[in-house]
Amino acid sequence: LLTQSEAIVIYTGWERHALVGSDIRLSCSFFSWRWTSDDVTFSWSYRPDGARDAISIFHYTGGAPYVDNKGPFRDRLEFVGNPGRRDGSILLKNLDYGDNGTFTCDAKNPPDIVGRASSVRLLVFEKVPIQAGVITGSIIGAVLGLLLLIVVIYYLMRFLVARRVFNLSVRSVPLCLGLGPKPEPIPGLDTCMV
Repeated sequence: LLTQSEAIVIYTGWERHALVGSDIRLSCSFFSWRWTSDDVTFSWSYRPDGARDAISIFHYTGGAPYVDNKGPFRDRLEFVGNPGRRDGSILLKNLDYGDNGTFTCDAKNPPDIVGRASSVRLLVFEKVPIQAGVITGSIIGAVLGLLLLIVVIYYLMRFLVARRVFNLSVRSVPLCLGLGPKPEPIPGLDTCMV
């Protein structure tokens, strides 16, 4: 009896930045309509910047990981995924400038085997550059802070002007105290006559 296969969707990051000498985890997961099969597989390939062809660097099948022991990542690649949770992540250790390139992950969860591999680009730097999102966020934060400052200054000025007007109006009316009939102010004086 043949079972019908459906498409599998594979997810990786889009671009990762790392420092020379550091380690980085490259994540790979998938969505499938089926339960995770015992025959789930993950394959990673690597295409260095400027190269035309990709080379296979890792394969997981039959419950066991197989790391390429001759390529550029020998002794520097470790499988850190959990196939039962649909995770085929790898860890690259002790990065170097020569590790810049595109890493592609492909996953199969039989009978769901039709899907498009997903790629992540790795850029290795001596110092990680400031990303565009950080710059944009800083500009938006500065503009919002400036607007908030203008609103605070506006309301502070309104408060001070209103207080000044109130003080002037209180001084211009004489203060008359008394318990008897309503006192009337004496013209030209700040006193009241009862």
